[in-house]
Amino acid sequence: MRFQEKPSWTSKALTTEIGIPVNSLNRRIGFWTSKGVLTESVGPDADDHIFTIVDSMSDVNKNSIVNESCEAFQMNEDEGESSVASVEEQLKKEMTVYEKFIIGMLTNFGNMTLDKIHNTLKMFCAEPSYDKSLQQLQSFLSGLVSDEKLEMRDGLYLLKK
Repeated sequence: MRFQEKPSWTSKALTTEIGIPVNSLNRRIGFWTSKGVLTESVGPDADDHIFTIVDSMSDVNKNSIVNESCEAFQMNEDEGESSVASVEEQLKKEMTVYEKFIIGMLTNFGNMTLDKIHNTLKMFCAEPSYDKSLQQLQSFLSGLVSDEKLEMRDGLYLLKK
């Protein structure tokens, strides 16, 4: 959305504007550079890359490092996992902060539905604030069930005994 305001952004300016860390920006923007929507070029500082929205295919090769760096980045990224798997891993990392809250809730309240867990996290998690969707929570809880930390019976989550 920020590229509607201006066609080029440095990574530092974009992280400041959006309010996310540089490594998160690089992960997220890597998707768009791999699709050819954005080009990446070296900025004034070696750590500060410039991202530019592509108007036409001739822009892709003009001043970008996409062909070399993006291919190397994609090959190194999580040892070749797809970007979908990377997003799921990122979500899992973000959600592990809430795992202790969830375990504590199930210890204190017993069995809980997905909605009740979601609403309780929204009410009581101040730092870091809980801003995940119901689907993201369900995906994370499914992972905890797979890891045999939780059980799910009749739409209720409970601690694995």
